[in-house]
Amino acid sequence: MGTRPYWNTPLLISLFLGLTATYFASAQDIGDLNPRPTESIYKDPTTRVWYNTYGNIRISKRLFWDAQTHFRFQETENTPFMGQIAQVYNRHAIGYIYSKKFNVSLGGVLRVNFDTSEQENDRKVVPEWRIWHQYQFAQPLSTLMIYHRIRIEHRWTQGFAEESEYIYRNRWRYMFRMKIPLNNTQFAPNTLYVSPEAELIMQSGKAVVDSPMEDLRLTTTLGYILTPRLTVAAGVMYSQGQDLADGALFKQGWTMRFHLYFSPDFRKVRNKLPEIHLTD
Repeated sequence: MGTRPYWNTPLLISLFLGLTATYFASAQDIGDLNPRPTESIYKDPTTRVWYNTYGNIRISKRLFWDAQTHFRFQETENTPFMGQIAQVYNRHAIGYIYSKKFNVSLGGVLRVNFDTSEQENDRKVVPEWRIWHQYQFAQPLSTLMIYHRIRIEHRWTQGFAEESEYIYRNRWRYMFRMKIPLNNTQFAPNTLYVSPEAELIMQSGKAVVDSPMEDLRLTTTLGYILTPRLTVAAGVMYSQGQDLADGALFKQGWTMRFHLYFSPDFRKVRNKLPEIHLTD
């Protein structure tokens, strides 16, 4: 018969209590050096205006070119409400149509950031680089459409100081959107629709210490389908998220958004797939 292992229970309890006391003493020392606020701090909301174009250009039976350009303005002390130019986006990707209800995209982003602060920085314009991939699911339900979008971005950002280094972060984005026709039972020309959406953007990386929630965006958009290939829309978005340098600080913003969707298709009719839900 084998022997039972012998455990010195008092010794193990003493060791555990000693390690626990050491941990909490270290945590207390860190807390003394870096006192934390007792509650979250919300900054005053900023106002922004975004002008966005979205192009889905069919290349072949299964492939399309996702071409997006965004012009984003943000208020400053000298220019309230609309403000001055803050970012210019060039986001492009090649997409693959798996079915009418699912497509994927892979591409890159060049975002040009403009300094909107009142500080005297070394530079007023810096580039930001990203690689992004996206997975979109479309779900028809009665007369409306439901979209689930997962977008993952790998981004390299840089400050406005002359010698600032690039910071690498990952962004994990999930968006839920609905499109509800108001004057029609289907999405056809001359159809007015409303589109509520919610998107959660999380981030990770060495620079992300206590600020994993970068942004929560709540948007309502009113759109109008001009032709099968052209749609216009406008909406209002409220957003909030943690400051990268201090997770106890929350940024807020109200944004007016104006969109133009276009989807040219130069293929021959016999090569076309049935219409796919790509415009969002």
